[in-house]
Amino acid sequence: MTPLASSSGSFLISPNVGLMIWTLVVFGISVFILNRAVFPRIRDALDRRQQAIEESIDSQERLRAEAETILAEYRTRLEEARQQAEEIVTRARRTGEEHERETLESARAHREELLEQTKRDIEDETRRAIDEIRKAVATLTILATEKVTRKTLTSTDQERLVEEALGELDFTSLQGSEN
Repeated sequence: MTPLASSSGSFLISPNVGLMIWTLVVFGISVFILNRAVFPRIRDALDRRQQAIEESIDSQERLRAEAETILAEYRTRLEEARQQAEEIVTRARRTGEEHERETLESARAHREELLEQTKRDIEDETRRAIDEIRKAVATLTILATEKVTRKTLTSTDQERLVEEALGELDFTSLQGSEN
């Protein structure tokens, strides 16, 4: 083997004290510079990032708590609205039933009043008709008697004759339920 080949492969295997010292010195200086200049900035950036993440998590927790509160309030209001709607429907139903009952009672009362008025009107008309029939019978009786007897009757004779004729007639069938 050539001395170059043996020396090139052996320097990796065999440690050189001078090279080691310089490597350690350069490594120490690099660590010192990194500790003074780079690592604080990296730490600050990581701290800011951690703080931002924690604030974001806290904000999300607050928002979730607010959303749960709003949802609970919404559910409470929705339940109240349902109860109010049920109460309104119940009141409307009761009012409708009461109005219907009042209307039926009013209609019945009005019908009864009309029936009573009609009965009174019928009774009045029946009395008037009977009175007219009595007058007509009296007049016809007087005329018939005057023609038969061929003389004019006195007022007392007329009254007696009318009373007799009316007494013989039956007006009860004309009056119906009146007597």
